[in-house]
Amino acid sequence: MNAPLVPPPGIASCPVPRRILMGPGPSDMPPRVVAALGHPAIGHLDPDFVRMMEEIKLLLRYAFQTNNALTFAVSGPGSVGMETCFVNLVEPGDKVIVCRNGVFGGRMIENVQRFGGTAVIVEDAWGEPVDPQKVAEALAAHPDARAVAFVHAETSTGAQSDAATLIGLARAKGALAIVDTVTSLGGTPVLADAWGADAIYSGSQKCLSCVPGLAPVTFSARAVERVKARKGKVPSWFMDLGLVLEYWSAPGGKRTYHHTAPVNSLFALHESLVMLKDEGLENAWARHRLHHEALKAGFETLGLQFVVREDARLPQLNAVHVPAGIDEAGVRKQLLEKFNLEIGAGLGPLAGKVWRFGLMGYSARRENVELCLRALADVLSGMGQAKDQRAALAAAESVYARPVR
Repeated sequence: MNAPLVPPPGIASCPVPRRILMGPGPSDMPPRVVAALGHPAIGHLDPDFVRMMEEIKLLLRYAFQTNNALTFAVSGPGSVGMETCFVNLVEPGDKVIVCRNGVFGGRMIENVQRFGGTAVIVEDAWGEPVDPQKVAEALAAHPDARAVAFVHAETSTGAQSDAATLIGLARAKGALAIVDTVTSLGGTPVLADAWGADAIYSGSQKCLSCVPGLAPVTFSARAVERVKARKGKVPSWFMDLGLVLEYWSAPGGKRTYHHTAPVNSLFALHESLVMLKDEGLENAWARHRLHHEALKAGFETLGLQFVVREDARLPQLNAVHVPAGIDEAGVRKQLLEKFNLEIGAGLGPLAGKVWRFGLMGYSARRENVELCLRALADVLSGMGQAKDQRAALAAAESVYARPVR
């Protein structure tokens, strides 16, 4: 008999460094959410856990600003939330207009194609919001389109599109509207009912400042009817809404086992949503805007230029061009090693050309803005581009000193 395989020597409990997360996600978790993760595990059909699930549904309706009955958290990251929307709403042969102005619009296209649909692609430049006129033209050219899909807050660039207008165009033609709000939920207005959206998905780890691995979703009554009218089975067992809802929304509260839900992660999500409720949505939106304005003032003093024009710029995702002659990766490396500060690199055609600074959820705090400006000025000055750290901090301070409106 062969000796059993053993891991190499030296592996022990993993030390975790203390980072300040100002990249495109995940964000810093507040102590209350970290504590919720440490609750003793209970069963996923325990009556107390079931009661908490009901509260999560109510709290998510508040976050999404919707009365949709079908609102819950998918057990999986935002990408699973995305697939849940597409696998349930797209059938073979369906034509879907998909807007691509960054990485995540491209992933929507992949979903449509993998589930047998035809993607009619509306292209906009990276850093630009989706152009409603192009969407209107695509709908006119393809009156049989079954849905319009777009990213509200494009994480790869920091561009925010006009969701109300785009959804209105889809509804006027009888098409469903599928919306990615992974980077916007909790940070900028997401108004599911007022917009008339049919399927929205998000993620737990960005402006909700929860542990990664959960995907809040909400579906309109129109979307539910589309699912019920499918000609064939949903090709994913795990993401089939008809099955998973027997666990999340069984009549009379009697759950049927579907999968072992991530109990402790849902504890954490519940706590993060309670914190959002206690702060108030409008206050949360204003907080993200305030810290963005302060960071922007500091960046402009340092001579950094934003990728996205101001009227389409996300407060919680700030993409700036790397100054000429600067080692993009070297700056990120020094920020991490010297200041424990994580920021994001560019993706796709922006790789090596931009930095992405997140101000999401618990990361959207004054001390983080000030640390970021101090650290960035220090590192850039060390690379031969003299930057006035004091002036950058003073510019941010001038924003914080403004009267509250």
